Amino acid sequence: MGLTKDINATASSAGSENGHQNLLEASILPVWLNQRTIGFFGFIWLWIGMAVIIATFQLGAGGVAGLPLIQVVAIIFFANLVLGIVMSLTADIGTEHGLSFAVYLRAPFGLKGTHLPAISRGVVAAIWFGVQTYLGALALNGIVEYLWGFDNWIVWYVLFAVVQIVNTALGIRAVELLASIAAPCIVAISVWMYFTLNVLAETNGINIWTFVGDQNVVPLALFFANMAFWSALAVDIPNLTRFLRTPGGQRNFFARNRNVFVAQFLALPATQAWIALIGGVSFIAAGDWNPVTVIQGQGGGLTMVALLVMVILAQWSTNNAANLIPAALTFVNAGAPRISYPVALVIAGIIGTASMPWLILNNLFTFLSYYGAVLSAVGGIMVADYYILRRRRLNVPALFDPAGQFRFFNGFNPAGIIAWLVGGAMALIFLQYAYAVGFITALVVYVVLMKTWILRRYPQEELDSNFDDRFLATSVGLNWVYTEQKRFERLTTDDIPTSALKREDR
Repeated sequence: MGLTKDINATASSAGSENGHQNLLEASILPVWLNQRTIGFFGFIWLWIGMAVIIATFQLGAGGVAGLPLIQVVAIIFFANLVLGIVMSLTADIGTEHGLSFAVYLRAPFGLKGTHLPAISRGVVAAIWFGVQTYLGALALNGIVEYLWGFDNWIVWYVLFAVVQIVNTALGIRAVELLASIAAPCIVAISVWMYFTLNVLAETNGINIWTFVGDQNVVPLALFFANMAFWSALAVDIPNLTRFLRTPGGQRNFFARNRNVFVAQFLALPATQAWIALIGGVSFIAAGDWNPVTVIQGQGGGLTMVALLVMVILAQWSTNNAANLIPAALTFVNAGAPRISYPVALVIAGIIGTASMPWLILNNLFTFLSYYGAVLSAVGGIMVADYYILRRRRLNVPALFDPAGQFRFFNGFNPAGIIAWLVGGAMALIFLQYAYAVGFITALVVYVVLMKTWILRRYPQEELDSNFDDRFLATSVGLNWVYTEQKRFERLTTDDIPTSALKREDR
């Protein structure tokens, strides 16, 4: 207990119990080291499952419309490597402090200001859930219609949505289990798709590796388009990494995040490039970016069923980790304690359906470009706040204290909001290079405003302490624990009392 006395003064009683209520809910409490269940291969399976989405096929097809296939694959691979750097930086928020994306944003945006970027991300994730569920429903409908002649995609949309929500509500272990089943199946079927499409191209007298389209495709634009593709997960990756097995007491950044690196620097780039390649080959072979449609048109039977099963698994595994979890946690953060995690998942499903995803699908890349531009600015702010200003130290108890340092101006941090607006606006103006422009602009504006304005008015204890280690957690072998005394303490895993309020397995 002696290890916690220094931080208890900061937390005091962490505000009154009543004052705390709007900031606390079990699913958004910090995750303890002994609650982190995703291992090395589990995180790889999650990324493989998330990378296989319909828009990746379109990305590859758009590239080969004007560039050689090998160049398109290389651009997409290296774009994901660069994005992996950003993801690894923001991932440490989860591995070090066990925090979700929305709760961490209380630091750069304020206790109330967090809801502006967080809910924006949550709504986008919910819309993506609708798009992916719609595609999965079409695949289900195709299988059932072929086998039994029943044709009604709406029925399958509702059923598929319910199954996914229930699966995610069961917790991170259920999500990981599905990914471990889906990912190998997806990889196997995608390899078969590649050879099938290559044979089709050869039949039409086309060499996929020498084909060059006649459209004007700028390589740098394709590079940044791919970065915008994953801008959402680049900012909310702590939602997943807070469940990643991490060695306690490991101060070395690379050792502490070792389970992050292989997944984000190999699994994501390789899978994304591979699926984009299949989309490109589909375009080359048949002039259609959608390989499912192309191969399905060549025959039926088990071939069609296998393809549609891949579509279903791909949408399901992506929705669980990349869409439902982020959306639900932002809604819990906004409505705690009235909105529980299961209720938030249902809200995400309703929003995703109300967005009419069957219409968005026709304008998917326009949708991707605009929201990717806006979220790139959030990424810049997170990196600036966590590394440049706070040097990874964080006064976690104050994140849950309505009268604490993150209250700023009536619950809003003007520096974060202004930097987000400026960075997002610049990204929209320079839409072709949105990710780089938005990220860098927001980072610079946030640092300047914090140092010249906000920090002079609203002191931050971790900075004033000269970045004391009492504001670290995992790297010093401790957990942030909310106890029955209604306050946070840093405890070793062995010292956590059974009466502590446990964060639910969400």
